[in-house]
Amino acid sequence: MSTGTSEGKRAPVSAPTPPRPPWYRRAVQKLRCSLKLRLVMVFLLLAMAMSFTFISGAQKAFSVGWREAARPLLQDYVTRLATEVAPAGTPSVERAQALVQRLPLTIDITGPQTQWRSHPEQAHAYWRRDRSRALHTDADDAGWGDEQDWQALLVRKTADGHRIEFGVDEAVFDRRPRLIGYTLVALLVLTLLAFLYVRRLLRPLDDIRQGAQRFGAGEFQQPIAVRHPEGPDELGELAATINTMGQDIQQMLEAQRALLLAISHELRSPLTRARLNVELLPESNEVQPQREALLRDLSEMARLISDLLESERLAGRHQALQREPTDPAALAREVLDELAVTQAAARGIVLHAESGLPTLALDRIRVRLLLRNLLDNALRHSAGAPQPVALHLRALPTGQGIELEVRDHGAGVPEEQLPQLGQAFFRPDSARTRSAGGVGLGLYLCRLVAQAHGGTFVVRNARPGLSVTVTLRDG
Repeated sequence: MSTGTSEGKRAPVSAPTPPRPPWYRRAVQKLRCSLKLRLVMVFLLLAMAMSFTFISGAQKAFSVGWREAARPLLQDYVTRLATEVAPAGTPSVERAQALVQRLPLTIDITGPQTQWRSHPEQAHAYWRRDRSRALHTDADDAGWGDEQDWQALLVRKTADGHRIEFGVDEAVFDRRPRLIGYTLVALLVLTLLAFLYVRRLLRPLDDIRQGAQRFGAGEFQQPIAVRHPEGPDELGELAATINTMGQDIQQMLEAQRALLLAISHELRSPLTRARLNVELLPESNEVQPQREALLRDLSEMARLISDLLESERLAGRHQALQREPTDPAALAREVLDELAVTQAAARGIVLHAESGLPTLALDRIRVRLLLRNLLDNALRHSAGAPQPVALHLRALPTGQGIELEVRDHGAGVPEEQLPQLGQAFFRPDSARTRSAGGVGLGLYLCRLVAQAHGGTFVVRNARPGLSVTVTLRDG
């Protein structure tokens, strides 16, 4: 066994960062992945479609009923206005000015004696522009309307040959430019309110997702919150159904644990008696091989039962750690010395311990079990590897814990099986099989010990070999 105090640091080779997609692709992707945004978009499109349909239908109805209802009324009103401007058959500019000041109108008077415009700064109406020029300048002007139709409505001739043309004062519309801004602000506010309402309406989906994640991690203590349990909606019924499913799963797991604990406790006494009987066998040359084989099998069964009991203690709700001040480097050396007595391969394990590791409040028995399982697993699956097993001890950046890594140089495991390592009774089918030893509880116990100390358990392929990284935090 060789040890060291520092480890050579190599600059990490980082993979090239993929280019960031443009903003519109990110927006489309976010829209595809967000049910809330899609519902708001559907509401907005539906509102716009309904508004467009209503406005188009109203315009169509108005245009159809124009000649029958509004046109005669407008003709009569324009005739009365012309009579007011020229009561005696001759236009009066003073009367026209008074009418313009009273009503939002424009009046143009042309004739042999009077040439007057109430709003000379405004252009002539579209229907008075030259048709040939409009076709070359603005296509919309050419299709504005029939000139003769507009003349019959808005133009009147007096007895002395004057022509009076009425129009609408465009400045009336220009005086209200803020209405468009107010309309846009109102639309934005309505959109925001719709989004907030949809977000509040679908908030139970976030609770259901978080609850499903908790149940998947084995945390059944906190059920999913159900809003208005006396009269839940569809999402509330879904949350209640998932809560019921979680309770059923928890009961099944508790029953399974109780069965394992009962079997383990019941097997301890027969195993103890069987071991005692084997120990009493005579140590003759004929019986010695069978005696040693029985002792190995009984020891393996006793270890399996101890691991089962320990795993159930750590996986229970009320696991208790016996923490005490511990020097991680000294504890690691003790475990290495113990392994070197029983396994010759353990003498080649290389220990890399950073200087100045903090003294932590750890459960020495559980951490010792963690180290033994990790090192025993690495030794078992790196037989014949060109490089020895390495144990690294590092301090966490926060100074409130340590990180230990066990690295072997064996065959590793398939990538798709990495997430399953650390589960109870799981053994990969290739590279690490039952013939190599173990029943699938070693890494499971390591994960439970790490979680009980508030840490993490991560397994990755180091190519070659497997790397297991565990963090332990101070109590």
